[in-house]
Amino acid sequence: MARIGGGGSENGPEHWHEHFPLARGQRQSPVDIRGQDSRYDAALQPLKFNYEPTTAQTITNNGHTVQVQFGEGSVLTGGPLEGPYRLAQMHLHWGSGSDQGSEHTLEGRRFPAELHLVHWRACYPELSQALSHPEGLAVVAVLLSLGQPCPALQPLVGAIDSVRTRGTEGPCPAFQPRELLPACGDFWTYPGSLTTPPLLESVTWLVLREPMAVSEEQLVALRSLLSSAAGEPPHPLQDNWRPCQPLHGRELRANFR
Repeated sequence: MARIGGGGSENGPEHWHEHFPLARGQRQSPVDIRGQDSRYDAALQPLKFNYEPTTAQTITNNGHTVQVQFGEGSVLTGGPLEGPYRLAQMHLHWGSGSDQGSEHTLEGRRFPAELHLVHWRACYPELSQALSHPEGLAVVAVLLSLGQPCPALQPLVGAIDSVRTRGTEGPCPAFQPRELLPACGDFWTYPGSLTTPPLLESVTWLVLREPMAVSEEQLVALRSLLSSAAGEPPHPLQDNWRPCQPLHGRELRANFR
């Protein structure tokens, strides 16, 4: 299995192109978001999050992140999206320290962590079928900055002990993903890809402009997870972010000036 993030590893992102040619594709993610590459688009609609807290089902350590799986009932619309997109799962990317960890950067600035809410276009019966279409997925990215504890993230942090090692899964505690989103509705959008293998170029990215604060203690809890399975030598699950990729002429659209 390819290790997610962390330069220098023989299975790290710099080697992914050896097994996944799309790693050098024309619409890879993440990217550095710069003002010179962005333009205001008045046609972009506000994002509408119709999320139900009861749809959170399981929490899993899959070896490269901690993931919350959602059932039916939570839907995203608006922005550049045509029709509704169903919420499938949520996961995070973080570093080994508080000075790095996000995948997207703003004018070269990297944040301590980044949260992704993954949706698939509801006209496809399943997420697996949406993956092969250029507009199949919509991922909302929330940049996480260091500050006060995030109350909405605490149920997930409190469940980390139950999924400490790779391959473990447990029921998800009461969880409201809508509260993980900033009050500001500003966002950038661009056509991109998954940031982990197989790096499929099927994602419409929606990167929220306003970061959400998390505490150092919450980041420490994430860094306590292991990418190793029970009974294996412990290996910290850290630096699970992919470096920024070239834009290759892509334009970032914004719903704000």
